[in-house]
Amino acid sequence: MDYLEKGIQYMQDQEYEEAAKQFTQAIEEKPEEPLGYINFGNLLMHMNDLERAARFFEKAIELDESAATAYYGLGNVYYEQGEYAKAMAPFQQAIQYGLEESDAYYMLGLTLLYQEQFKPAMPYLLRATELTPEDEEKMFQYGLCLAQLDMIDEAITTFHRVLELNESHSDAHYNLGVSALFKEEAHLALDHFNKALTIQPDHILASHAKAKVEEALSGHNEE
Repeated sequence: MDYLEKGIQYMQDQEYEEAAKQFTQAIEEKPEEPLGYINFGNLLMHMNDLERAARFFEKAIELDESAATAYYGLGNVYYEQGEYAKAMAPFQQAIQYGLEESDAYYMLGLTLLYQEQFKPAMPYLLRATELTPEDEEKMFQYGLCLAQLDMIDEAITTFHRVLELNESHSDAHYNLGVSALFKEEAHLALDHFNKALTIQPDHILASHAKAKVEEALSGHNEE
């Protein structure tokens, strides 16, 4: 087992100090090899030392401008700092240089989603769900994106897929309720808001929406 393998093992065991020693050894042994810097950057990300992590990823890119995982790491640094516009380019470069992984597409999609660029976000979130169809959170975010684009029927189908993966996903029920209101199906909406509140009694949005629907139905019945 070489220094990198040992370091990764220590990192997985949350023995960060030992991991740092191994990655330092790897860098000293092969200073022109980007993997040592990438792994040290990942370690610093785990330790929430974002500024130093960025420097390690940048050094890896300096050594190999096609180091896809270094771009991905740098994108994550900017994302964690809330710099979504800045995070886009590294995520795009990670994909461009061959990182055909669900997380790369998902993170690029999220950076666009959080900038309310829903239409550009959609294909990336879709690709993320295609690569990992069992990931409920990626499926959910894709559903939110569809809803923002007023693709209500597609959003409903997607939120139902989320519930197939996790029947206790309160936010999926809440968003199905909102979607039902768009289709003027008040009783169905109420059913989903009730389910959301059964799963998560402190779901404020569902509670507020339920009260509004009940008020509207009550007024309608009085007429």
